[in-house]
Amino acid sequence: MRWTTKGKLRALLTMAAVLSLLAAGGAIVAVNADAATGRRPGQRTPRASTTVSSQPTPAATAQPSTPAARTTVTYSGSDAVLANPERGFMHYTDCSGAPLSVTTLQGWRQDGITQVFCMFYLRDFRSRDLDTATLNLLRQQFAAVRSAGMTAIVRFAYTDSEAGDDAAPAQVLRHITQLKPVLQNNASVISTLQAGFIGAWGEWYYTKNFGNAGTITKTDAANREAVVAALLDALPPTKTVQLRTPGYKRAYYGTEPLTATTAYSGSAASRVGHHNDCFLASADDEGTYGDPAVERPYLAADSAYLPVGGETCAVNPPRSECASAIAEMAQFHWSYLNADYQPDVLASWRGGGCMTEIQRRLGYRFAFTEGSFSATATPGGPLAVKIAVRNDGFAAPYNARPAQLVLRDGAGALHRLPVNTDPRRWAAGTTTTIEQTVPVPADLAPGRYQLGLALPDASPALATVPQYAIQTANTGLWNAADGYNDLKATVTIG
Repeated sequence: MRWTTKGKLRALLTMAAVLSLLAAGGAIVAVNADAATGRRPGQRTPRASTTVSSQPTPAATAQPSTPAARTTVTYSGSDAVLANPERGFMHYTDCSGAPLSVTTLQGWRQDGITQVFCMFYLRDFRSRDLDTATLNLLRQQFAAVRSAGMTAIVRFAYTDSEAGDDAAPAQVLRHITQLKPVLQNNASVISTLQAGFIGAWGEWYYTKNFGNAGTITKTDAANREAVVAALLDALPPTKTVQLRTPGYKRAYYGTEPLTATTAYSGSAASRVGHHNDCFLASADDEGTYGDPAVERPYLAADSAYLPVGGETCAVNPPRSECASAIAEMAQFHWSYLNADYQPDVLASWRGGGCMTEIQRRLGYRFAFTEGSFSATATPGGPLAVKIAVRNDGFAAPYNARPAQLVLRDGAGALHRLPVNTDPRRWAAGTTTTIEQTVPVPADLAPGRYQLGLALPDASPALATVPQYAIQTANTGLWNAADGYNDLKATVTIG
């Protein structure tokens, strides 16, 4: 996944020309393995509040309010680094090699790593269909990821050589068709899918079949776009594909970034995110930006609703140091980073004192600040809920997930009631207020219930698996056994 210095220079010199050619061708609630781990060397719509604070709120206290029959609570924040799903640092794995070790993956999970980068090479299939053994290996790798309570960022490629020995366009499309059932059946543990397939490391530059080293014809551009379309079709409509540069997305899907209105619409543009594998390495991130003056503002807006991640690739002080790193991760809404590369850049963040902040803030970081709840309710009647949630992360979740009000009875049984809000809309740097009445089931037994809020995985297969639920950055709220956040309030049903 790395360019040589010579390759990066050629990318820098040709990117503007490439992008020019490509362009010519073409009700929200008020508010948010035993495999190797090292890498080879090689404007958003304004929200109601834009205050970001890492300071804890006062300790959680609950006070009944007699006239309104409400219970009000304030919550204390936490500075802990949280092992939440689909965010944070990830480890690189060669998924096309030996079967992933569940024990190794579980060790990473215990260390706070919730994602692996699954690089799957198809070296032996440049001119033939994938065989059953290869498809079964991919299934086995996904099963291991699932067993460890993790998710995978996935990329396919044919070569890691700058000779660019990839497959012809028709063969690539045939392979994607073969992969589709495997990807569909395992989509719940796929965080996002990088476009890959084309060129060395699947990074779309050195290639024998799709326009080499920046020399891209209209036919080449059409073939590249067809690969992206096939990958979008191979995934469920809620899942995303990432492209290596913002220029490619602008060429294929238009120059306007997503907005709060167009985001999550199911359109191709709303499902195509970004990965940057030379983050902070030069003024244009070694060719990532063909026209930084245009593409950086575009990416800042577009990325508010999409996955952004990747890795650093070279020391480039002062830009690769803490101040710039923090600012750009916030500006471009970074959700994940490679924990293994580039080691000198990562060491500079440790030495500069910002590594812990990055670990905390990659992706989303939700914290309850205050809440207000009905103290009493009746079966079949309304239960008033008001919760303020601050997002101190760099981004919002990019995959859909529900929110649920949890009622826990005296015997420990959980009753989950849907809350009408979309956590993907809980934007970075804002406070979202969820205020609504939740209908109490008519057959709910009278009694006293503890209240909680769950943010589980959207997949039915993972909806009750605690490792896939979101923990808020508060002290004393997380119920690890059942995967929900205690609201420190009760309601009496009767």
